[in-house]
Amino acid sequence: MAVVDVHRFAESITCHAWSPDLSMVALCPNNNEVHIYKSSQEQDQWERLHVLEKHDQIVSGIDWSSKSNRIVTVSHDRNSYVWSLEGGEWVPTLVILRLNRAALCVQWSPNENKFAVGSGAKTVCICYYEQENNWWVSKLIRKRHESSVTSVAWHPNNILLATTSTDGKCRVFSTFIKGVDTKDPKAGSPAESKFGEQILQLDLSYSWAFGVKWSPSGNTLAYVGHSSMIYFVDDVGPSPLAQSVAFRDLPLRDVLFISEKMVIGVGYDSNPMVFAADDTGIWSFIRYIGEKKPESSGASYSSQFSEAFTKFYGQSKATTANEASESSKSREGVHDNCINAIVSLSKAGSPKVMRFSTSGLDGKIAIWDLENMEEELGHQF
Repeated sequence: MAVVDVHRFAESITCHAWSPDLSMVALCPNNNEVHIYKSSQEQDQWERLHVLEKHDQIVSGIDWSSKSNRIVTVSHDRNSYVWSLEGGEWVPTLVILRLNRAALCVQWSPNENKFAVGSGAKTVCICYYEQENNWWVSKLIRKRHESSVTSVAWHPNNILLATTSTDGKCRVFSTFIKGVDTKDPKAGSPAESKFGEQILQLDLSYSWAFGVKWSPSGNTLAYVGHSSMIYFVDDVGPSPLAQSVAFRDLPLRDVLFISEKMVIGVGYDSNPMVFAADDTGIWSFIRYIGEKKPESSGASYSSQFSEAFTKFYGQSKATTANEASESSKSREGVHDNCINAIVSLSKAGSPKVMRFSTSGLDGKIAIWDLENMEEELGHQF
């Protein structure tokens, strides 16, 4: 089994992030507070050290920088705070986002000199520290999204930013800011693009889009849709190569690359799903991590769809309920409700992610270790 530790912190968890040394976790228990816990390895318990109380509404996003040890939070109250540890206490600094709708997600850039905020105002805020005035300011990417921005993901080059939206699209923007970023000497590099310039727009999903992530090299992009689809895009640029993978289970909410050719998706099925690319670059569903027995690799998507169609339309309610119960039981996992976030516990830039954590609406945070699962996951890992 890949699970190392599971702990229930609250009735429900909105989001979570880890300290640089992974000894502390910051989480929102589905309210306007951020709770910081520290692990006690001797007693296998978690002690609550701090409660950050500054927001007025639900905290929708948390990210903890690995280099500068700062926490950034965003909330439905349209505000963002950068928290710094001073004298044993977390001191907040307000970031003016200039939003008229809720802030929904946030992420530090790889160099940690910027962070991006997605919002319900169809806007992305790129925030950076202005030394001259000693405050955090934001530049806005407007009039690009047609609906709420649900997720943001930084490319390893610290310039490109991918977003997903409830308009069903995934987009890639340049966030180059003069005086903050350095120009790349290579002609045609992302640094040559102006701030807010749209590099790519993907219209693969016909439903809400969530959870976008880049591969470790930045060559591949993955995001998920609310129609039980996951999308992979290679060669991001003028001529991208896109693939769509459909699965018969409930939709995903977030994704994480654990290697260049393997992705873990989490969502409403409350059990992490593994997707991998074969030697020809074709992506497919492999298995659930938490299940006791792997799914039959010989079953194609068409046969799975046919089976699901027969169960739904061709049999009695009692038979369908019993079979659904057996199917659910066979994949019974760690979480009892929707998993809304997956976070890497490996160092930034690592080619492989051996450990990661998941949190969900059941109030649990689970830590997963793939060290002993390399043979089960296959050569792609």
